[in-house]
Amino acid sequence: MESFHRFGGVAPKVMSLELLKEITNNFSKERVLGRGTFGTVYKGVQDGEEIAVKLLHLTRGQDDLSQFMKEFDNLRRLRHQNVVLLLGYCYEIKSEFVDYGEKLIRAENIYRALCFEYLHNRSLQRHLHDEYHGLDWQTRYKIIKGTCEGLKYLHEGTGKSYVPFGFET
Repeated sequence: MESFHRFGGVAPKVMSLELLKEITNNFSKERVLGRGTFGTVYKGVQDGEEIAVKLLHLTRGQDDLSQFMKEFDNLRRLRHQNVVLLLGYCYEIKSEFVDYGEKLIRAENIYRALCFEYLHNRSLQRHLHDEYHGLDWQTRYKIIKGTCEGLKYLHEGTGKSYVPFGFET
C-alpha cells in the first residue's frame, strides 16, 4: 500500500476484500477498535502503515449500493484538519454456500468497507467521558472545539448539510 498524505489530493483507492482480510487478520477480534450502529471498525496494518477499516453491516430493505455510493461520494470530498480522511473503499458481492435448514444453498453476501486514516489517540468518546483517566478540562475543551469546527465544516463548508453515518460522542 502506498503512503497516504493528509491533503495530497490522493483519491480514495479501491481495496479488495482479500486485502482487507489480510491487513486486519481476517477481521479478528484482536483488531477491533470499536463497534457502532452501522459497522465495526478494525485496525489494519500493511507494511507498517496503519489504517482504520470500517466494515459496514448489511442494511436490509434498502437500496444498498445506492446508499453506500452516496456515503462514499460525500466522504471522498471532505478535506478538513478536524475530519478523518477517507483513504479507500471496498464493495464486493461474493457468492457463497451456506447451510439453510438441511440444505446447502448459494447466497450472495455484500461486503462494504470504508478505510480511513488511523488516529492513534484512541476514541474521542473515551477521552471526553472518562472522568478518572481522561484529559483535563482545558484539553477536553480544545478537542470539543475542534470537533465543533469539523461539524461546522460538514454542515456549511461542503455546500450541503452532511453528517456521516455512525457519528457518535
